[in-house]
Amino acid sequence: MDKIEVNKNIIFNISGDATKFHVNDQPVELDLIDISASETHILYRNQSFNVEVVEVNQQDKTCKIKVNGTIYQTKVEDRFDQLLKNLGMDNLNSNKVLEMKAPMPGMVLKVLVNAGDEVKKGDNLLILEAMKMENILKSTTDGTVSKVLVKQGDKVEKNQILIQFK
Repeated sequence: MDKIEVNKNIIFNISGDATKFHVNDQPVELDLIDISASETHILYRNQSFNVEVVEVNQQDKTCKIKVNGTIYQTKVEDRFDQLLKNLGMDNLNSNKVLEMKAPMPGMVLKVLVNAGDEVKKGDNLLILEAMKMENILKSTTDGTVSKVLVKQGDKVEKNQILIQFK
């Protein structure tokens, strides 16, 4: 049985296969028409739904879908995820990043964070100029900045530690 979480508050238990399945132990019958690889038209209980897959993150097992113009954030947990969670092993893959290193030699144009700042995955941390191009280095994880080891104007080498996290 898979669990699908919608907008971080509604959970559906899904079982069965693509042709015959149950949602929360209730049988569900759908009429599906694939419009494209990412769009489907669904008829359910005499109602029409246009469903489009907007974004998929296979690593996090999340997906953004648009249903009749409204976007929903979903997260899928399959039976293996549930088993790992029950065994207390669900966080083994979450590699905590403790430092950010320079991906190439260059010069720091601007530092966008300070020690103590909370950052989220994808937040901009600093701008590094390399080969006459500005590169925005982003956080690869959620965390707290413990030390910023460079300042504007510093020249850095490849793999030099730029920022440390708690």
